[in-house]
Amino acid sequence: MESAEIRRRWLSFFEERGHAVVPSASLIADDPTLLLVNAGMVPFKPYFLGETKPPAPRATSVQKCVRTPDIEEVGKTTRHGTFFQMCGNFSFGDYFKEGAIKYAWELLTSPVADGGYGLEPEKLWITVYLDDDEAEQIWREKIGVPAERIQRLGKKDNFWSMGVPGPCGPCSEINYDRGPEFGVEGGPAVNDERYVEIWNLVFMQYERGAGDGKEDFPILGDLPSKNIDTGLGLERLAMILQGVQNMYETDTLRVVMDKATELTGVQYGAAQGTDVSMRVVADHIRTSVMLIGDGVTPGNEGRGYVLRRIMRRAIRNMRLMGATGPVVQDLVDVVINTMGQQYPELVTDRKRIETVALAEEAAFLKAVKGGTNILDTAVSETKAAGGSVLSGDKAFLLHDTWGFPIDLTLEMAAEQGLSVDEPGFRRLMQEQRDRAKADAKAKKTGHADMSAYREIADGSGATEFTGYATTQGESTIVGLLVNGVSAPAASEGDEVEVVLDRTPFYAEGGGQLADQGRIKLDTGAVIEVRDVQQPVPGVSVHKGSVQVGEVTVGASAYAAIDIKRRRAIARAHSATHLTHQALRDALGPTAAQAGSENSPGRFRFDFGSPNAVPGSVLTDVEQKINDVLSRELDVTAEIMSIDEAKKQGAIAEFGEKYGERVRVVTIGDFSKELCGGTHVGNTSQLGLVKLLGESSIGSGVRRVEALVGVDAYNFLAKEHTVVAQLQELVKGRPEELPEKIASMLGKLKDAEKEIEKFRAEKVLQAAAGLAANAQDIHGVALVVGQVADGIGADDLRKLVLDVRVRIPGDRPAVVALFTVANDRPLTVIATNEAARERGLKAGDLVRTAAKTLGGGGGGKPDVAQGGGQNPAAIPEAISAVERLVVETA
Repeated sequence: MESAEIRRRWLSFFEERGHAVVPSASLIADDPTLLLVNAGMVPFKPYFLGETKPPAPRATSVQKCVRTPDIEEVGKTTRHGTFFQMCGNFSFGDYFKEGAIKYAWELLTSPVADGGYGLEPEKLWITVYLDDDEAEQIWREKIGVPAERIQRLGKKDNFWSMGVPGPCGPCSEINYDRGPEFGVEGGPAVNDERYVEIWNLVFMQYERGAGDGKEDFPILGDLPSKNIDTGLGLERLAMILQGVQNMYETDTLRVVMDKATELTGVQYGAAQGTDVSMRVVADHIRTSVMLIGDGVTPGNEGRGYVLRRIMRRAIRNMRLMGATGPVVQDLVDVVINTMGQQYPELVTDRKRIETVALAEEAAFLKAVKGGTNILDTAVSETKAAGGSVLSGDKAFLLHDTWGFPIDLTLEMAAEQGLSVDEPGFRRLMQEQRDRAKADAKAKKTGHADMSAYREIADGSGATEFTGYATTQGESTIVGLLVNGVSAPAASEGDEVEVVLDRTPFYAEGGGQLADQGRIKLDTGAVIEVRDVQQPVPGVSVHKGSVQVGEVTVGASAYAAIDIKRRRAIARAHSATHLTHQALRDALGPTAAQAGSENSPGRFRFDFGSPNAVPGSVLTDVEQKINDVLSRELDVTAEIMSIDEAKKQGAIAEFGEKYGERVRVVTIGDFSKELCGGTHVGNTSQLGLVKLLGESSIGSGVRRVEALVGVDAYNFLAKEHTVVAQLQELVKGRPEELPEKIASMLGKLKDAEKEIEKFRAEKVLQAAAGLAANAQDIHGVALVVGQVADGIGADDLRKLVLDVRVRIPGDRPAVVALFTVANDRPLTVIATNEAARERGLKAGDLVRTAAKTLGGGGGGKPDVAQGGGQNPAAIPEAISAVERLVVETA
């Protein structure tokens, strides 16, 4: 049974039994504590925590998931992978243990012809929590599983919680016996390789307190409403139903390995080393396609870092197997063709996915070439200092700046006889991840405990947003936090977070910055609001400071936003929509939104494109936008079903999470997007849009920055002033400026070339005298000394090589010259073949000199270069070179 059919049967089975089918959420987690969705229940977390009311009492989904804590282990075993699909069925206060158990058994054991998976009942083993007599009784008496195939396990294995105070409960796992060829008998308690877990049923019935680990926490009592959360690993079930040894041999991964074989000639199963590479490629390429499909782009932090890391690891392993040219196109196509059966949007978005992936491959191949030079220098410096371990910060620099996977650094360092400080590298990597995660969380929640926001949400419900229709209005303070802790009151000067029952303040989201303004109380107290966030869905938290008086929970208030700021942001947001559509018209649908920020009077818009956008195209896009402004098109917003919005061709905004009912913003006949932001009423209100230019922000992603309204006018006014000044300087009309300035620059460049030529000739004039005054050290001609300061590295190198040429080739010669450039000592040393035969190598001599100068250096045996920090040490460095020549010659 193919994976797509397993998925179809799952959703069909539960839909027929009254479950709402919920499409897989994006892999981009709508949770500040997560980079990526890593479990099937993540999208349902707000329902289980009581933050949001579930849309239905029963639900089912097949959720895309990515887990990356053990990327280095992927490929080494057949059990580790980064992407997987979790089939889940959920009950929110509806059915409980008996219902969940009966559904699971029915679906697994029903014949294939009847819509089930057709597993043999006698091969299924059950585990229950240590003291969960109820579940054990249901399995034995209601289902008929023999007592000898039911095993009880402890809290570590069969008890579930989120790791924080909240819902928890016992689990019951269904395991499949793969037979004696996979090890000894005795059930899952004895051998989890033979008895592989396929389905976990979580019975949420208790509330847990604070504690560490999986076992050390107290049970505070029963939940008011008992819930069900189950998860079946699609890949594991596919492994069983397809009769293969492991998940890498299932239909969606095997085809990728087959394509890798076609590209490299390496057969899977031929050798352990290449088998590891095959599995890395299959897993990482599939995960990369799914991440790019959900809008992740390669970068150096957060989700982008995860994507870049796994893509480059895949490409690296293809090269280890012998691939010499680009391979990503073929591998990505295979994944899209296979996974597209389950996720049709991959096929629709094929061109964009390929564009991002190919750009990252090209960038990595270029980085390997450039990073290799950096690594060689780091290795030379380490050896020159007498070390045998490449420092962790050097490995981190290679990884962070050049995208070098750590395994590539390890391998290349080992080839040159060095190990790598892996613990130091891992520490720096973890610090970077912690900073990224902390920044994301702090942006949403400040430094408050999430439970504080949940308590407010439980007590007062969601905040009513009135900002579409009004910019001010009466409200009541229903929640107050001071320094992240709930408080009944706050005084003048306190930093506070305020929750109102209703508010005209827009909370940051969908690329639009939050409103600012003031909240005034009947008592005369005033709160200056600087930011608004929604750390808990639907609850707007106003962050600011008490300017005057005392603020108390329950007080009546009057909230008023900064109207000038709101209007400027609204103009920017509407202009972003126009820019998006104009770019799509010019570049095609691959110019999909990849991020945006709408701030007062200006905006930035990120979109997919493999190459820079030509200036002429940007000019056309800008012209088109401003033409739309002159047409005075109305901007309207309408609430409709997500299906109706899609039928009307509405474009989804990046990073937004949509429910069944969505808000669609339409700009005349030009643009239609799903959007929760604020906008102008008519395009004429924008006044003017000026695109400042575009640039690259990552592989396959470009950014346009622009000004709107008065800001655009002010920019053009300044440009006009600059043009007038240039006209006065060059004595020409505006249209003549480019040609006249180009002519001036050309003349300046020619003059610089003449100066450079004169300077080089002057430097080389000293070559004859230096060669003529060479010392004789045991038959070796040694030219060593300091030349005039200010000579650059290139000129010093030319001088050294010219001096070497002037010494007869049959006489051993060493030329070592020093100078000071930009307040730093610099040396270039060259030897001829006769000297090298006597053991005198330029690289060894440079390392000796550079060490004395307080720096490092390296190069080839015939010519090498180095530098340092201490110009005063040049005489000592000259002496060190002389001593080494004496000792070696």
